[in-house]
Amino acid sequence: MSYPQSPRKAGMPREVLKWLQSLELSVYPKNVRRDFSNGFLVAEILSRYYPQDFPVHAYDNGTSLASKQRNWRQIERSLQKQNLHLMKDVIDRSIHCKPGAAELLVQEVYTLLTNQSIRDVQGPQSDFTDDEYQELLPAVARSTASRAIKNNLRITEIMAEPDIRTNQRKTEAILHRHLEHKAAERVNNPGRFKGRPNLGRLASKNLVPSGRRDECFAKSGGTTSKLCSSSTCIGAAVSFKEIKVHQPVRHSLINN
Repeated sequence: MSYPQSPRKAGMPREVLKWLQSLELSVYPKNVRRDFSNGFLVAEILSRYYPQDFPVHAYDNGTSLASKQRNWRQIERSLQKQNLHLMKDVIDRSIHCKPGAAELLVQEVYTLLTNQSIRDVQGPQSDFTDDEYQELLPAVARSTASRAIKNNLRITEIMAEPDIRTNQRKTEAILHRHLEHKAAERVNNPGRFKGRPNLGRLASKNLVPSGRRDECFAKSGGTTSKLCSSSTCIGAAVSFKEIKVHQPVRHSLINN
């Protein structure tokens, strides 16, 4: 059984992909979410248009959080000199490799440098979660609560903002969204969540009404043993049997 692949690779329009190929970058982005997170390729793209303001040798092609933040701060300062701006929220989400953030960032850079609009561009109202990918999976393969937190709250987010209350609110929001999806699944597919009845549920279904219990008790001549063994009176599928347990005699080991 094969499941849809996680959307790590480019989900960008064809004209953007052709534009990237025409720039002849030192490294062609194979994994958009990973390759654009540190800002090195973005600086290299900008150096094709503004070589004096974006020298490639001034940027670090590292993967640490410090390298990413340092590169993006330098990019933002250089863009301000040209009176150009990128969405801060998209940059932050790209640093943390959020789903859909890098694709939106590259499309924004394309529009900024070429002055060409893109049809069906992902708007800033995107939540940058893996909900879209989870919807492609069958119900049995979707994330659990702990996995949902891991997928939507990156370790770099906690490192960048280590405030406990902030991360607690993010975690609660992820759990709330996960529980909402689970509730919707129960409504849309109730048969999947119908478990086998346990003994407690069977006993509650086979309770004898008080009026019928008195009737059976009267027919049995005032004895309760016939009531328990008579399936015609109680209509229960559960039978009861008395078990006698013999306790072994423990001899004292104390020497006289």
